[in-house]
Amino acid sequence: MYSYEDRIRAVKLYIKLDKRIAATLIQLGYPTKNALKTWYGEYERRQDVSTGYVRSRLKYSAEQKQFAVNHYLDHDRCSAGTVKALGYPCLGTLSKWIDELSPDTKKRLVSKGIRTVHSEAFKKAAVIDLCMRPTSAQTSANKLGVDRTTLYNWKNKLLGPEAPASMKHQDDLRSLPDRAELEKTVESLKRDIHKLQLEHDLLKMAAELLKKGLGINLVLLSNREKTLMIDALRQTYTVHELLVELSLARSSYFYHRARLLGPDKYADARLAITDVFELNHRCYGYRRVQASLCKQHLHISERVVRRLMRQEGLTISTPRRRRYHSYDGEISPAPENIINRDFKAATPNEKWLTDITEFHIPAGKVYLSPMIDCFDGMVISWSIGTRPDANLVNTMLDAAIETVTKCDDLPVVHSDRGAHYRWPGWLTRMGNAKLIRSMSRKGCSPDNSACEGFFGRLKNELFYPRNWQTTSIEQFIQIVDSYIHWYNEKRIKISLGSLSPLEYRQSLGLTT
Repeated sequence: MYSYEDRIRAVKLYIKLDKRIAATLIQLGYPTKNALKTWYGEYERRQDVSTGYVRSRLKYSAEQKQFAVNHYLDHDRCSAGTVKALGYPCLGTLSKWIDELSPDTKKRLVSKGIRTVHSEAFKKAAVIDLCMRPTSAQTSANKLGVDRTTLYNWKNKLLGPEAPASMKHQDDLRSLPDRAELEKTVESLKRDIHKLQLEHDLLKMAAELLKKGLGINLVLLSNREKTLMIDALRQTYTVHELLVELSLARSSYFYHRARLLGPDKYADARLAITDVFELNHRCYGYRRVQASLCKQHLHISERVVRRLMRQEGLTISTPRRRRYHSYDGEISPAPENIINRDFKAATPNEKWLTDITEFHIPAGKVYLSPMIDCFDGMVISWSIGTRPDANLVNTMLDAAIETVTKCDDLPVVHSDRGAHYRWPGWLTRMGNAKLIRSMSRKGCSPDNSACEGFFGRLKNELFYPRNWQTTSIEQFIQIVDSYIHWYNEKRIKISLGSLSPLEYRQSLGLTT
């Protein structure tokens, strides 16, 4: 719910911007397009917007309540019919009135507190009687003292839903199977179910215990892995059927089980490997871990170290790299990479770096285009906007050129191969100011790493730690602008002797 001030501010800005909805929403960050149209329509009619919505609650008299309850009682206690006939109230309110005025008349569900528990033998006999019955299923259920639905549920559980229950008359009794055959069928189905359950549990245990896929061939597992699975399932199944299912010899099982239950000869090595891995920022692979163990006079082969690290879960976390996708062709000839990753400058205005970065906040996207001096990292000029277009970089370049018009400095301006730095406006400004162009290689961000480093510091210190949920585009632009002023004037850099870029230049007498 937006306040009155929010709505009137949005309408006035909408009128100021010549009724451009997109521009209004970008600046404010709210509301939706349809809500803005509704507010403006209301403003045109009343020359003002409403202060809010007030929800009114209807109050019913005691006579209306009693009349509605009486209608409910006289018409088969149908709540929906009462509401439809009277036009009031809602179903929830009517239910409250019934509880209040006639609490003993509502329909209730009554169930027995004690359930009869039948044995498996009773269920089995009941299913056999169902299949061999000479009369209807209801008669068989009444004779057994159970519900007909329950009787069919027992049949589905023992024989499966696909097994039909016999519904034949007396004339067809001769073709019915006898009790012995039905018992054999039940036992056969139970064995099949048990075998399928065993296979399912083995595959599940392979996935949980050994981290294997569900489609693994259990026969191809090592004897040690099979032994681990048998020990995990021997409480549920017999050892014999597990050995048969996994194709493992009984002697092999007890041999590996004795080794597993015995002392671990690599216990000390496991602790040493874990310590080396943790004390080195979890970035050592098995080769460097093995080399560190050799310095501690603990000689283990690389193969054993790799196996122990895998068993202990000591893996290096690597960030997922995105594949580079670039455009085809060139807009205009690219200049030479003069900087060539040499970002050190002896004097100001010798090497300049520029690029564009994006900030994505709930209110929209904001783009920053700075010009950075390699001498001390000072941001010479910058522009902030909501679109990464030519105007964003051109205004930033104009402001940077104004800082060198009174001297003969000809800085090298280094950028990536973006289209912003190859359009006619940028090329004309560079030529008129006699600045030297330099560009990174295609898709190679390290060629402009000093500028990328500034973006990283800005986002780590300002953008990522804060919540921008209630910040508008205009407010965010002001915050970024204030940060860059603080970055130039007050933020100390250890490489500059704990001085800010401006203080460093003042200490050298380069500025007043």
